[in-house]
Amino acid sequence: MTVMRDTVVKSLAKITVQGDENGLIPEYEVLVNLLPVKLLNTFSERIMAAAPPDRKAEVEEGLVRAAYECGYHTGCGIITSDIFNDVVLPMVTEGEKDILRGAYAAFTAWGWAKSGIVQLKEGEKMVIRAFDYYEADSGGEGLRGYMLRGLSQAFFDLAYADPYPDGMDTFVCRQTKGIEVGDPYGEFIVTKK
Repeated sequence: MTVMRDTVVKSLAKITVQGDENGLIPEYEVLVNLLPVKLLNTFSERIMAAAPPDRKAEVEEGLVRAAYECGYHTGCGIITSDIFNDVVLPMVTEGEKDILRGAYAAFTAWGWAKSGIVQLKEGEKMVIRAFDYYEADSGGEGLRGYMLRGLSQAFFDLAYADPYPDGMDTFVCRQTKGIEVGDPYGEFIVTKK
């Protein structure tokens, strides 16, 4: 599947995506803000630092949930968009598996995360390895790949749960390794709740 991934990354990287006068990107049949990664990381680190110790897990889950909600609703728009249909769908020969592979290739092309699927058991488990992602070089303590955790859960829900919007929260993603704690890559594992 390396050929598909490389083709998707190269094709999507050529597309010029620009924000309009309001900073929104009206591509992929969704509206996305074009904001600096540093803004997201600074917000996440400040909110985690301000949380009392007994509430840190709750705040962390809130950050993951925000990424999940965005990923689920925006992801549905992306994987049903004309651009995705033109670039990725012609290479789909294995259904949901290829759509997920295409999604992670898109993450790489758009600079969200240099990531890919290293293990996939359809409808049950997915292991993602990321060599760069939003929170990889942010400050703070512990594993904190909130964005990729939420996005991975969202895309697995879109691929294998009930059709949108009824498939929300079927799966969960946990991070087991992280560049931010000294590992050579981030590892994210999606399983059924």
